[in-house]
Amino acid sequence: MLSEAKHLHPRNDQRSFAPLRMTLSRITGLRGAMARRAWVFAMMCATAHAYTPDEIAAESKRANEFFDKCWDETVARHPIDESFYGIKTHYDQLEDLSDEKAAADLEVEKRQLTDLKKNFKFDALDAQTQLSWKIFEREVQRAEEEFRFRNDVYVVSQMRGYHAQLPTVLINVHKIDNVKDAEAYIARLNATPKMFDQMIDILREREKHKVVAPRFVFPLVLEACRKVITGGPFDDTGKKSPLFEDFVKKVEALKSGTESEKETAIARARDALTKSVKPAYEKLIAFLEDQSKRANDDAGVWKFPDGADYYKVALRNTTTTNLTAEEIHKLGLDEVARIHREMEKIKDKVGFKGDLQAFFTFMREDRQFYLPDTDEGRAKYLHQAEQYVDEMKKRLDEMFITKPKADLVVKSVEKFRESSAGAAFYQQPAPDGTRPGMFYVNLRSMQDKPTYELESLVHHEGIPGHHMQIAIAQELTGIPKFRRLGGRFTAYTEGWGLYSELTPKEIGMYQDPYSDFGRLSLELWRAGRLVVDTGLHAKKWTREQAIKYLEENTPHSHSDCEDSINRYIVMPSQATAYKIGMMKIVDLREKAKKSLGDKFDIRQFHDVVLTNGAVPLDVLEELVDRWISSKR
Repeated sequence: MLSEAKHLHPRNDQRSFAPLRMTLSRITGLRGAMARRAWVFAMMCATAHAYTPDEIAAESKRANEFFDKCWDETVARHPIDESFYGIKTHYDQLEDLSDEKAAADLEVEKRQLTDLKKNFKFDALDAQTQLSWKIFEREVQRAEEEFRFRNDVYVVSQMRGYHAQLPTVLINVHKIDNVKDAEAYIARLNATPKMFDQMIDILREREKHKVVAPRFVFPLVLEACRKVITGGPFDDTGKKSPLFEDFVKKVEALKSGTESEKETAIARARDALTKSVKPAYEKLIAFLEDQSKRANDDAGVWKFPDGADYYKVALRNTTTTNLTAEEIHKLGLDEVARIHREMEKIKDKVGFKGDLQAFFTFMREDRQFYLPDTDEGRAKYLHQAEQYVDEMKKRLDEMFITKPKADLVVKSVEKFRESSAGAAFYQQPAPDGTRPGMFYVNLRSMQDKPTYELESLVHHEGIPGHHMQIAIAQELTGIPKFRRLGGRFTAYTEGWGLYSELTPKEIGMYQDPYSDFGRLSLELWRAGRLVVDTGLHAKKWTREQAIKYLEENTPHSHSDCEDSINRYIVMPSQATAYKIGMMKIVDLREKAKKSLGDKFDIRQFHDVVLTNGAVPLDVLEELVDRWISSKR
């Protein structure tokens, strides 16, 4: 996430995925055909004008400079984004969450697209820059759609919202390299009341549109808020709050600055926390407590006035396909049945006596698969994850040509956000190399962390999953920043993550059959998401109905099923990206194998997938088709 008996041998993937590939190709054919026709037309235009190589190089260089200028302009409008990218220009500021700012941001993007079409010739660009043009145009169109449905997004939930992002950014992203950085940190603390007032204004406005989070969300958000303002200097418990502990630790570690300057900074931070941060959180808590009285238990976005249209757009943007909710639901049911059959093989291989449900119970409850719910157990889990990372690093040359320079660090989720954070996720490295990629695991409850799933989890979030995909994209040369550093095409990013759980098996990993079961377990989880996400938001399933489906069809614990359904409810469509994206990548790989025969090279195929940044699935297909043609 931005964050899964023997499986079929890789050479048999074509057989196991064939029916799904046919369905997916049929449904996505319209968009793919349109893209191909546009591409052919563009190539015809380029031929008609007969630009010289020098003219194409010059125009492409100019266009890429324009794209980078647009990226810099857009990022400069968002101080938190700047911090993620290691930029300190507005280091003392927080985001402006007002509707006026959102409208102005959209106008900037639309003006940038107008300038692109006015000042550049599409048919005078090289193929890579033409691709950038198309993606840039699609991003602006997506921004317009998202602005239209902005009131249908939960601004505060257990999964998102600045009540949790603010401390997360300050602790994990805001570096303090000197006294000036410390002053910027304090300025951000003092800016909290204004941003939180804007959050409350948005919550009020969306309630007018009958958009209020389901009842279960409120206790989770309130708990997260209270944890931020627990500890010194907010109370006399004797333990520092997360933010104060972070600030003091960073300032005391400074090699520059006098002791007096450090003491002054710490005193000012204490003052900002008690006079700005605490009142802001208390005001938000009071509002949420009041709004919770008006919440209900309806789970899906179908309950919104324009919920049906919103969900259609969300599915299209998430999957970058034209798949309908009904088609996605059926794909999920079919995949759940297929994976169940593969799990039966592992059940028989390990000699388990009983049906698959009994095997699920065994895998869920047997203590051999769980580490102690202690600090020692958590440390062992992290160490084991690091070992899987190190093992995979040694095998990368067998599957990849391009590899990331940025390192990967395994971390446990901070205590203050354990109850609201996901089970595992990846945080990208700083483009300038000052911060490594981070693979986070939520170790709140070790009972929800079976060791048999860890190997697959590491491959998804770390190597060769999100770390390979995101870090490589950031380090690319010759393509503009918005493609290297942006990447909002979830089906591509999460599809690659899930595909990366499968690929290590092809080089002999997952030797432990229980670990291979864990891989299938996580793939089954993603297949189940297709069923429950569409069930919740299109078929009017209740929250309890969705939880029950996962409990009956996966080996995961009740709390894991509950937490996950909570996530899918507040992030409609996002969970569908994983399986749809993986299916497409597998489809394209099998297509290339069939077309190229002995000329097929898995390392080259992965280079095509990874060295263009995040792209829509139809664009990925175009890239693979061009590679196949070049190999022929």
